[in-house]
Amino acid sequence: QVQLQESGPGLVKPSQTLSLTCTVSGGSITTNYYYGSWIRQPPGKGLEWIGYITNSDITYYSPSLKSRTSISRDTSKNLFTLQLNSVTPEDTAVYYCSATDYSEYDYWGQGTQVTVSS
Repeated sequence: QVQLQESGPGLVKPSQTLSLTCTVSGGSITTNYYYGSWIRQPPGKGLEWIGYITNSDITYYSPSLKSRTSISRDTSKNLFTLQLNSVTPEDTAVYYCSATDYSEYDYWGQGTQVTVSS
């Protein structure tokens, strides 16, 4: 059974770096999944795609977040990570990770709330 679990601090201060981890179980991020993505949903708004990393470690980012975003993988731990620098209260959102397999099926985590506040 495939499971994705987001983890990280629920509260981040403005100007600091938001760091989240997505741990994948039930499949290898090296062989079973084509790419891993991060998505967020600010309060009262729709889903916003942040970016993804392929199993060749090629990354793609939303143009609006590209300058502040870094996505990476740790294949030894079967996880991928998100770093978002210089956060502001506008980065407050529920953050989701997803893994897409070679059938283009998306597996999602349950999401984690991140609040940016001093």
